[in-house]
Amino acid sequence: MTASPQARPVSTRMPRPARRLQLLGAARDVFVAQGYHAAAMDEIAERAGVSKPVLYQHFPGKLELYLALLDESANELVKIMSEALSSTSDNRQRVPATFKAFYDYVADAGEAFRLVFESDLSNEPAVRARVEHAMYECADMVSQFIREDAGVSNEEAHLLGMALVGMAQVSARYWLSTNQAMPKDAAEQLIARLAWRGLSDWPLTS
Repeated sequence: MTASPQARPVSTRMPRPARRLQLLGAARDVFVAQGYHAAAMDEIAERAGVSKPVLYQHFPGKLELYLALLDESANELVKIMSEALSSTSDNRQRVPATFKAFYDYVADAGEAFRLVFESDLSNEPAVRARVEHAMYECADMVSQFIREDAGVSNEEAHLLGMALVGMAQVSARYWLSTNQAMPKDAAEQLIARLAWRGLSDWPLTS
């Protein structure tokens, strides 16, 4: 009689950082597909090919695992926004680069953006604080350029920065919800054009 196939592949010993990345990858797939509440640690362990005790060695509970994944996703958004803003010194190019960063983030095949912007755990204070922090970081980076180049007050620059980040986030998610009826580059350029028409009213302070 042949042995029945195992439910999961045999787990091999990994360095702790590599194992953590593996577990986060498996958790991302499960949380994105099912949401926080429906996701089960059993399924995450199964997908990662490890036992539940191994999973709990790295993350003491489902919330801690979710928060670690949320931190990773939010940090990625802040990183690509920073890179977009520093990619050029020409504001006419910087505006579309910023919108492109948001659209790229939302269009990523892993759909990690859903953990940040569409979490079914948004009422959890730790989740809400992380999402707000990421948005404020993005808005603050944008506002620095607005303040320096347009000569507006700190309060005005922060409000404009948050408005642009909000426009990018909401429009990118809406575009995705239409099953990408419009090509991504066309959608980015359309919204960037709208934003630039408003921002260009402020002459450079120099």
